[in-house]
Amino acid sequence: MRSGDSSAPSPRDRALALLSLLATAALVVEVIVFVVHNVGWLVVALVGLAVAVAGVWWIVTEHLPRRAIGFLGLVVGAILIGVAIVQVLQGSQSPLLRIAAAAATLAVAALAGRAALAPDLRELDRLRNARHVHPRKPVLLCNPWSGGGKVAKFGLAKIAAEMGVEAVFLDHGLDLAVLARDAIASGADCLGMAGGDGSQALVAAICHEHDIPFVCISAGTRNHFAQDLGFDKEDPRKGMVAFRDGVERFIDYGTVGDRLFVNNVSLGIYATIVQQDSYRDAKRETTAEMLPEMLSHQSEPFDLQFTTPDEVEIDDAFVIQVSNNPYVWGVSPDFAQRLTMDSGKLGVFAVNARNGREAADVVTRALTGLTRHDPYFHEFTTERFEVRSHGGKAFAGIDGEALELETPLEFRTHPRALRMLVPKDVLVASEQRRTRAYNPGRLVGVALGRRPTASGELSSSRAAASCSAGTMMR
Repeated sequence: MRSGDSSAPSPRDRALALLSLLATAALVVEVIVFVVHNVGWLVVALVGLAVAVAGVWWIVTEHLPRRAIGFLGLVVGAILIGVAIVQVLQGSQSPLLRIAAAAATLAVAALAGRAALAPDLRELDRLRNARHVHPRKPVLLCNPWSGGGKVAKFGLAKIAAEMGVEAVFLDHGLDLAVLARDAIASGADCLGMAGGDGSQALVAAICHEHDIPFVCISAGTRNHFAQDLGFDKEDPRKGMVAFRDGVERFIDYGTVGDRLFVNNVSLGIYATIVQQDSYRDAKRETTAEMLPEMLSHQSEPFDLQFTTPDEVEIDDAFVIQVSNNPYVWGVSPDFAQRLTMDSGKLGVFAVNARNGREAADVVTRALTGLTRHDPYFHEFTTERFEVRSHGGKAFAGIDGEALELETPLEFRTHPRALRMLVPKDVLVASEQRRTRAYNPGRLVGVALGRRPTASGELSSSRAAASCSAGTMMR
């Protein structure tokens, strides 16, 4: 039983951690043997992958006729990969059996590792039984156009009325911040936002300013914030439960200057694209039109400078992204997601290069996990971060909203400072998300009898459960 943060791992957990490590070692040996016996065709496959990736970049970043050459490169790369796979299978004894064995070994390593590090079922039961908070006068702010009209499509206003939640609609000529402040002035003790990530950040900031809880309803287009919190980002109705049977959750937020963000701040290429008037109504078309020029041999780095944690001065950045908690980059099922929202860290991802073509190459290598020692790729976590500019100003995309800010830009994280109400199942899902990343270091610790540090979510939820609902909703 895992009854406390200081308790040692159970024999079951230690056995599962050891099993995961042994399965991982066996898989590594299996891969090494495979590479030694098929090194020639492996090189062909890697060449095919490189050609295919280069083709995709030409499709995305070039105009015709180069774009047509990119399509040809993608096809040729796919053929080379296919030929290599066929030749390896033909030259191998019992190829299907070996593939099945490798898949089974991988499954054992992943499942045993996850089980060893996952929160105990008793801990999850405590989360499910956490004390519920019941707002007296909740208000749901709705953007009727967000996500192609999800507010109407899912009947959120009707659900709100049935729950006793007042629905306030954003309309042409109205200001969302004014609507939120007016609701609080009229006595609202909890605000929810049914809209996109930019709207979520704005209303969350106002809730934090007035020390009332915030409810996220995933009615936007991409819903990155809701996804990383553990919500079902495709069905906003499930989030409405938070108004009736919500539990408190405390997550981090970031600031750039005095502006709050819940997802990320982008500088450089993306920030320049979102400044265009056409971007809001034609995101793909605007991006496809601008990228070829911004990632060409003639394009120059942006006027952006920063210092790495190793005290290296970077003066030729094309891309800088500062996120509220780090994203997963590289080859992973959780690519471009955050597995935790309360690490107390900002995630920084940046690329510098002499021109746009080199920057595109670095990004390509980053997406395939080949930038571990690349001097032009920078990925780290920090509590504070500064971006400078010789010109004194920089375009920024803050949770998707286009702004021009004065530099230097001061970024800070605010650990577990944003108070939310979430359905209890979301609290459980957020805990389970933490164990999705394979972590050999933590597994070794468990196998040796050391309990991994308890998550902040379990600690904060237990603390919240010890308070009365009336006290919370002061």
